[in-house]
Amino acid sequence: MTTTTPVRSPLARTTTTALALALALAAAPAATAAAGPAPVPSPSPSPSPLPAKVTGQAAGRADSTRDGWSQDGLHLSAADERKVNAYAWRAGQAERAISPQVRAAAVLSHATLVGFDQRLKSKDSLKRKVATSLREHRGQTVEQALASINDAVRYTFQWQDGQYTAGVTRAASVLAQWGNDSARWKNTWGSKHGYKGINSVWRAPRSGQPFEIQFHTAASKHAQLVTHKLYEEQRLPGTSPARKKELQRKQDAVFAAVPVPAGAARLTAPARQQQPSGPRG
Repeated sequence: MTTTTPVRSPLARTTTTALALALALAAAPAATAAAGPAPVPSPSPSPSPLPAKVTGQAAGRADSTRDGWSQDGLHLSAADERKVNAYAWRAGQAERAISPQVRAAAVLSHATLVGFDQRLKSKDSLKRKVATSLREHRGQTVEQALASINDAVRYTFQWQDGQYTAGVTRAASVLAQWGNDSARWKNTWGSKHGYKGINSVWRAPRSGQPFEIQFHTAASKHAQLVTHKLYEEQRLPGTSPARKKELQRKQDAVFAAVPVPAGAARLTAPARQQQPSGPRG
């Protein structure tokens, strides 16, 4: 009897290679420059007890007590603060499985993974975002506000201009092959004004945790850093409409100087892939 060996497609070989890289990177955190630890996930049945008081946030400007959390005129009740703390804990657990895949995608696409040690949004930032949302949307619940947050886990990929378009295509393809769902894809390279780059949101197949990936060049990332304080002031509840317009003009001027890589404005989200079969943890 003659047996035949099935021929694996390039797509399958790429997925297998990416998986092997992810597992290797998870086992050896030092393999990626400036990358922090990314241990293999160990499922836990329920969140650990949360502290009654959280301290040391935002250079002492935040106050977390039995009565809740307050900062810059924003407030969360104690019950709502506990819900945000629990959400932050769950995001941290999900990140353990997401990061190895992201690091492998960076290796395969020849990207620099910028700010990997800041991949988890701080509890204070989450509370600020939720409190702002509750103020701006009367009647909204804290659960609804948390459901709208996509960057509790976030990453930044960076390439030189000449490698950008091919790099984004490659990285997004690898992530999709893993079964990560491209939930949102915002490409502003073709915009005449404002931010330049691609902000994408993905949903992890096992945990369902959304995570953000920004795709940048060195110049667009620098522009983002330069305008960050302007953007933060623009978002403050007390900033007047006139001041917001002035801040936007300043940001526009910075981003207008960013070169647009060839083909970047035409980059779109990858087609949704069928999730790979196999045992689930």
